[in-house]
Amino acid sequence: MSITYEERSSDSPYVEMVMHGRTLGNDSPVRPAECRWHMVFVREGGGTRVVFVGPFTTAGITRYREGAEILWVKFALGAFMPHLPAGRFLDTETLLPGASGRSFWLKGSAWGFPDHENAETFVERLVRGGVLVRDPLVEDVLRGRPQELSPRTVRHRFLRATGLTWGSVRQIERAQRSAALLRQGGSIQDVVFEAGYFDQPHLTRSLKRWVGHTPAQVVRSSTSG
Repeated sequence: MSITYEERSSDSPYVEMVMHGRTLGNDSPVRPAECRWHMVFVREGGGTRVVFVGPFTTAGITRYREGAEILWVKFALGAFMPHLPAGRFLDTETLLPGASGRSFWLKGSAWGFPDHENAETFVERLVRGGVLVRDPLVEDVLRGRPQELSPRTVRHRFLRATGLTWGSVRQIERAQRSAALLRQGGSIQDVVFEAGYFDQPHLTRSLKRWVGHTPAQVVRSSTSG
C-alpha cells in the first residue's frame, strides 16, 4: 500500500469526515468519483500546501509522492463556500495561495493550518467568518422530505450548494454503496437486486464509471487484500 491513513466521522453539520495519513511511496491509484468537496493540507519538504478539491464526477487517477503527511477535510453535502462554488471546480484541484509558513489566504484573510485534532475548530472559524455556509434544503432533499418550494427552486439551490444535481449524487452514491456491499462479501447478483440495477451489465457500467473498477475487480481486490 502506498498510503496509510485513518479516518473519523465528525459531529459538525458542515463536515462529513476527517482523514489523516502519510504516503509510503510514489503511486498512481484509481480514485472513485466523489460527491463532496474537500480541503486537503499536504505537508512535505518542510512546507505545507492547501488544495481545494471539487467534486469528481467520474473515477480517475490520483497521484501520491512518498514522504507526505496529508489531512483531508471532507465537507458535508450542503456545506459550501459562496465565493468558491463547488460547481465551478468540478473535477479539478485548485492550489490556494500561501500567506506564510503557517497560514494560507482564503477570501482575503490569512488562516492558520489545522491538524486532524482541531479540524472542526478550523471549520467553526470559517463559519463564524462567513466563509462557509450551509443550505439545510440539501439534507431535506437527501432525506426525501417534501418541499413547499417549486421544483425549479429546489434544483437551483441543490446545485448551488453541491455543484451537482440530485440525480448525479444518487447515482454516484449508489455505485459506492454497491462497491461496499461487494467488498463485504455480497454476490454480484445480490448487489444488482439490492441496489436496484436492471441487470449485471448495468451494475458493471455504473461501477466502471464511478468507482473505476468492474464488480469482479472489486471482489478480487477485497479478497486479495
